Amino acid sequence: MFSFFGLVESDYIVEVKTGDTIGAGTNANVSIILYDDKGESSSAIRLDQIMTNNFERGSKDVFQISKSYTGSLKKEGRIKRIEFWRDDHCSSSDWYVERIVVQNKATKSLFVFPVYRWVNANYRYKIKHLDTALPQHEDEDLKEPRKQYIADKRKYYILDQKFPKEYPDGPVQVKTLPADEMFSFNDKFCLSTLILGLKVSSKIINYAHGDWKSIGDIASIYSPPAFPKPDKASLWTDDLNFGRQRVASVNHSVIALATSIPEKFPVTDALLAPLLGGLTLQQALDKKRLFICDFQILEGLPTLKDRVLCAPIGLFFVDMAEQLRPIAIQLFQKPGAENPIFTPRSPSLTWTMVKMWFNNADSAYHQALTHLGFTHLLMESFCLATQRNLSHSHPVYKILAPHFLNLVAINSLAVSELISEGGWVDKAMNYGNQGMYALVAKAYKHWRLDVDGTLPEDLKRRGLDDLNVLPGYHYRNDAILLYNAIDKYVRDYLAIYYSTPELVIGDFELQNWAQELVKERNFAEGGMGIMGIPGNGALSTVEQVQQIVTSTIFICSVGHAATNFPQYDEYGFPPNYPATLVEQPPKDAKEVMTEKQVLACLPNKEMTLEIMTMTKVLSTKGTKSLGDFEVQHIVEPQAQAVVDRFKQDIAEISKIIKERNESRFPKYKYLDPEYIPNSISI
Repeated sequence: MFSFFGLVESDYIVEVKTGDTIGAGTNANVSIILYDDKGESSSAIRLDQIMTNNFERGSKDVFQISKSYTGSLKKEGRIKRIEFWRDDHCSSSDWYVERIVVQNKATKSLFVFPVYRWVNANYRYKIKHLDTALPQHEDEDLKEPRKQYIADKRKYYILDQKFPKEYPDGPVQVKTLPADEMFSFNDKFCLSTLILGLKVSSKIINYAHGDWKSIGDIASIYSPPAFPKPDKASLWTDDLNFGRQRVASVNHSVIALATSIPEKFPVTDALLAPLLGGLTLQQALDKKRLFICDFQILEGLPTLKDRVLCAPIGLFFVDMAEQLRPIAIQLFQKPGAENPIFTPRSPSLTWTMVKMWFNNADSAYHQALTHLGFTHLLMESFCLATQRNLSHSHPVYKILAPHFLNLVAINSLAVSELISEGGWVDKAMNYGNQGMYALVAKAYKHWRLDVDGTLPEDLKRRGLDDLNVLPGYHYRNDAILLYNAIDKYVRDYLAIYYSTPELVIGDFELQNWAQELVKERNFAEGGMGIMGIPGNGALSTVEQVQQIVTSTIFICSVGHAATNFPQYDEYGFPPNYPATLVEQPPKDAKEVMTEKQVLACLPNKEMTLEIMTMTKVLSTKGTKSLGDFEVQHIVEPQAQAVVDRFKQDIAEISKIIKERNESRFPKYKYLDPEYIPNSISI
């Protein structure tokens, strides 16, 4: 059908949205057949407009369907299904289609056909209006194509491990980035290019050479807007700031309620009496005012040559003003003469130096686990299981897909540019890339979705599920609102499709999905090796499905936002939260250290600039906010109503958090939904 707009007498309009992914456009010939709910159909219609390049990347093409092609379709027909295909004409024939919409001009009715896939040459795609169904409810003639489509996807989503072979317990990743996972044109970026541009746009690069002469020297280098001075530059020595870093910063989920004092951390009443507000240690424990951070998992990790990575233990106390304060730090796990317990009563700069070494360990845990391991890499396993087992028509696929946007692409970039040999981690962190690999693999042996990946259970495990315990735990207080909203959204959505347990049990795509999550890592036969999946992969209730989906959405959105976007605010002033430290940590609680010794431990100007630029780039939000989905997979009216209610709930939470921040110092903006992207896209 060749046409100019306005010159064709037609009853139907076909709108085709081509994706924005690199290479998504096509010069191939495209044809379509329309089928109505009465069994009538149009002729084969070639979609083309004279003197127009149709199906360009990111384009929306609108075609008036000539009455001569509508065949036996009635004027008021309801289009139930479409069949479309392309040929292999021209070298540029790849084509990624987002959706096709058919409008009946007489009734003004719209019929939506979500596609969201690459269209192969000479294969006829058949898609239903709204295209959402459990596999056991699929139209009989579409069941086999649906199975075949999943089988074909598995050929592209091949499992692999990109960690070195010395770390076989590392995460499962995709072997080669599939075309479906490539950045869209608007989202495509290169970290190294962004970093260089940021450096050039500021004046810092002109004198970022040599060592620092004073702490004030560091504070003077900032150059807005590229590099605004972080607020922490004026707070970095403050014990209250150090306490807030445990509960409202990048590494927010290590702290736990202390119920006893471990033998390896021999603090005493005599040592801490002046710091407990008149309480004994036991009284403080009984009143739930003592909290602990134990980094035992860092013990024994590889490090860069001549670098040290502490495995500290920190004890914190909630004072009468309900503020969290550090009261004791031991930098290594085994107590001894050269591993003393430091307190705020130690000499001032000595205590400051100890807090810096503690934060250096905290940052090692943050980057490897809280950030990379427990959001980026774990969620790639969930994404791969979804792509390899669920049809695009599956309702669980549709609710999860927006939260996987750009995830696999950014992970591929992270492995190649950040944690490869000689990459950023190898230069900017004490354990280098080998230490990061080792830490991720070590932690993966213990991570469980039903505990570590489920916020209420994680809080319960750490003794922090009571909101009255540990005032000022802003991450928990805001995150639980969002978790509950996501859980309600998922519950209401799944209820549309799973009215009985039998529908869950009989959903073979869903069962395959859960089983692949659970199965031991096996790159040839499939298996992600995730522990704590409800039912151990044999799902029998909708509540089990709900738990997996809720946790996945929460981690991809809220969890990642909380650990990623505060990075520049913390790392941007290195003394506040040092990614790297040189020299040796303090070994004498009575030694009076000097500013010169503090400066000697800090990264030089070049490395400071590297840390500033990387964390500034990583702290930049580049996609839409939670609930405002870049891609509209959910199109059924009843399901769309659930999405709309979710958006309303999110808007209310945004108001609540803004009100909370009016009385917070400093403000904790990172979990205001306005700042939370849908997915892990950076």
